Amino acid sequence: MNNRDNGKPIVILLVEDNPGDVRLIQEVLKEAKVKNDLHVVYDGVDALAFLRREGKYKDVPRPDMILLDLNLPKKSGHEVLADIKADENLKQIPVVILTVSKNDEDIIKSYNLHANCFITKPMDLNQFLNVVKAIEDFWFTIVKLPPNRNNK
Repeated sequence: MNNRDNGKPIVILLVEDNPGDVRLIQEVLKEAKVKNDLHVVYDGVDALAFLRREGKYKDVPRPDMILLDLNLPKKSGHEVLADIKADENLKQIPVVILTVSKNDEDIIKSYNLHANCFITKPMDLNQFLNVVKAIEDFWFTIVKLPPNRNNK
């Protein structure tokens, strides 16, 4: 069941600098029950340019959800999260932190910056695949995402 009333794919922005993790997430989402349109950027600066539709990203769709790693080059995940949640045009987009960190300070800081959830990436491949499937099941099947008013 797709939670998008209009039948359009759910647009996901994945902000992840690890190519292996990107491939795993792409594979799981390719086989997903819910139609999705995954876009990938590899650092925090490009994440914000994508979200603000700047430069080479001027024609990209507005994401329905962001999967955000914390350990990113150029601009950290926490900095990106803070910028997203401070921006009136972006703050409604759900942000799922997906990181290797288990640090309590990272968890507290993420929630203080209004992350919608914090998930630690498992090191085991099968567990990692299960986590991505669980994200898909919860966020794309159960949760009602905010309307994507600014999508092209």
